[in-house]
Amino acid sequence: MYIVTGGAGFIGSNLVRDLVSDGERVMVVDDLTGRAGVQANLAGCAVSDCLNMRDFISAVCAGRSFGEVAGVFHQGACADTTCMDCRHLWRDNYKYSVQLLLWAAARRIPFVYASSAAVYGASQAYREQPENENPLNPYACSKLLFDRYVRRHCGHVGSTVVGLRYFNVYGPTEAHKGPMASTAYQLWRQLCDGGVAKLFMGTDGYGDGEQRRDFVHVSDVVKVNRYFMAGPPRCGIFNVGTGNSRSFNDLARAIISEHGSGAIEYVPFPEHLHGRYQSFTQADIAGLRQAGYGEEFLPLEDGVANAVLMWRSELPRLL
Repeated sequence: MYIVTGGAGFIGSNLVRDLVSDGERVMVVDDLTGRAGVQANLAGCAVSDCLNMRDFISAVCAGRSFGEVAGVFHQGACADTTCMDCRHLWRDNYKYSVQLLLWAAARRIPFVYASSAAVYGASQAYREQPENENPLNPYACSKLLFDRYVRRHCGHVGSTVVGLRYFNVYGPTEAHKGPMASTAYQLWRQLCDGGVAKLFMGTDGYGDGEQRRDFVHVSDVVKVNRYFMAGPPRCGIFNVGTGNSRSFNDLARAIISEHGSGAIEYVPFPEHLHGRYQSFTQADIAGLRQAGYGEEFLPLEDGVANAVLMWRSELPRLL
């Protein structure tokens, strides 16, 4: 059995569905009553068990075994990049992760967890090295705090401990995230609601809508998670992105093409984001390739085509 924390969320639910489709038994850990919309993400998916996050961590601290556990995919965390409650972030993104890692390590259970490209902040270098890490907000700091803990301790564990720094992930089952949903999803909803995709005017030397991000489809994120869970014990932190940045204009044009109509409007860059915004990200995936992951990533246009198709199928339950 696999344990997937955050298993009803965006990346977690895609991972759970992929595991279940391969005949794997999965225990989902999530707050199914406190997060609106997540229940539908696993509709029709035959999971083996489901636990509330707080009950789960209490059981972990009490030393409960949960039977034969093949691995832990730790996707559960506070994913609100605008959160300013440092105590909440420390508890949910750091302390919870440490407790779960110690539990898994004591039992030699492989542990693959979600980190974030937010740890790089305004850096222009995106290789998994401390000198490139310059977080711009408390959320990113909480992610980096756990990455640093892993770096100090994972070499002594003896089982897989791998952190995955997700870049800009998009795809099905992210509607419940609201303002924290991917830019891709938000642009598509804007087109559905008013026919106009809104992008920021130029900033940090980039023209209108020319800020660039590494957009990665959630199916590729699932593949990387499962790659590191399988095989011999491995330890490290790896970027998960396509390795190619694309402009927000490229993204908007791809979504408009799939939607069938629409226009782009450029809006003033928000004052509160000055000095706290990543105008450029691009994963350096040399470490991922050196670790043996050889799959090609979906190009943006192909990923958007898949995502829009899935978002359309989800739309009736969101209305």
